[in-house]
Amino acid sequence: MMNIVLHEPEMPANTGNIGRTCVATGSRLHLIEPLGFRINEKELKRAGLDYWKDLDVTVYVNFQEFLEKNPQCKGKLYMATTKAHQIYTDVAYEEDAYIMFGKESAGIPEEILVDYEPYCVRIPMLEDIRSLNLSNSVAIVLYEALRQQGFCQMQRNGQLHRLNWKE
Repeated sequence: MMNIVLHEPEMPANTGNIGRTCVATGSRLHLIEPLGFRINEKELKRAGLDYWKDLDVTVYVNFQEFLEKNPQCKGKLYMATTKAHQIYTDVAYEEDAYIMFGKESAGIPEEILVDYEPYCVRIPMLEDIRSLNLSNSVAIVLYEALRQQGFCQMQRNGQLHRLNWKE
């Protein structure tokens, strides 16, 4: 099971989208305070649709509490940041990896990043762009990690609703 960690998320709609992605992939969501919204906000639940009730989510008061309550993340806590030297596809993600993303306005604090340099990954983009949308970034990196695991336990084939595929 993959773990998505959001450090000080600011936007309820992005967090709701990420929560929906976590439910769809069987991933856990870890939220590190301060949050820029309340968990019961309408925007958060609207973006998460009716999946929010199925989300495995835990909230922590700070990064230190997250580390204390998740000692198993040592050696498999990856930091998604535009400041990284390596690309997210260069990493071999463990089945139970933790992938952390920072808040939309500032990313993960450098005071945290500096201790995780070998675990920092970036999504390539053009030089003049500061960052991608947070929920898009989570989906990109999470699905790469899941692809590496062979999309274990995920439905791989779809069906039409009204018609049948031609063979």
